[in-house]
Amino acid sequence: MQRTRKSGLPHYVGMRHDDHFVDLISSRSAGPRIRMISLTEIDPNPHQARSELGNMKELMASIKKKGVLEPILVRPKEGRYEIIAGERRYVASQRIGLGEIPCIEMNVEDNEAMELALIENLQRRDLDMFEESDGLRSLIEIYGYNHNQIAEIIGKARSTITEIISVGKIPNDIRKICKQFGITSRSTLVEIAKQKDKDKMFKLITEIKERELRREDTRELSKKIKGKTKGLGHFVYNYKPSSAEYYKLRIEFKRKSVSKDEIIKVLEEIIKRLKSK
Repeated sequence: MQRTRKSGLPHYVGMRHDDHFVDLISSRSAGPRIRMISLTEIDPNPHQARSELGNMKELMASIKKKGVLEPILVRPKEGRYEIIAGERRYVASQRIGLGEIPCIEMNVEDNEAMELALIENLQRRDLDMFEESDGLRSLIEIYGYNHNQIAEIIGKARSTITEIISVGKIPNDIRKICKQFGITSRSTLVEIAKQKDKDKMFKLITEIKERELRREDTRELSKKIKGKTKGLGHFVYNYKPSSAEYYKLRIEFKRKSVSKDEIIKVLEEIIKRLKSK
């Protein structure tokens, strides 16, 4: 498989076999070594990008049965060890009562530790868009990185980095609504982040959810809410059921605004006509 500097192996390949990550570790340390370290000597990373550990049951069951198959990354700090990457494995090991865990010990600076933590989480696809944005913003705010430097480190286009960082402008209460509504697309979150205040963000989110808007319609509506265009020339309602992937419904109205009752009335009319044929 041909590989460039800006791409690791496919996401279905385990991290301990990912040449991109192994190369990175080797380039950042003069001889990382694997050793068993007592859990009582290890501290979490205060700048951990993950805000939630997620469901730990499967990981705990796996470690209990097979042990920790992949070492966590740690660095010496003030006579103890601080986690660079692998907090879920560390916490799962604690919860099932392990005394020690395999670690790759590395001597790296604070900014390098954050780089490694971000890259490992991104290659594992462990971070949601908000966690990724907050992690990248930390590199800027704490260590003074610019977008070009982050793009080089992470292996993504500069424009992509800029978009991801912009998502961090979304306040926590609006983030919760996005998660509740299942809004996770980067392009959609970028449009939400472009709004001037929380009220406009909430308005856009509500419209996206109720009308199941596609990317193009979301972008048009976003511009309308910001006051940059006259907005959609027509009202669009999209519906795609979660339990059936073989169809989706899109209705375009000639008017700019349509109520829920009017949509129901149109659907009932369509059903009536179909039954009469």
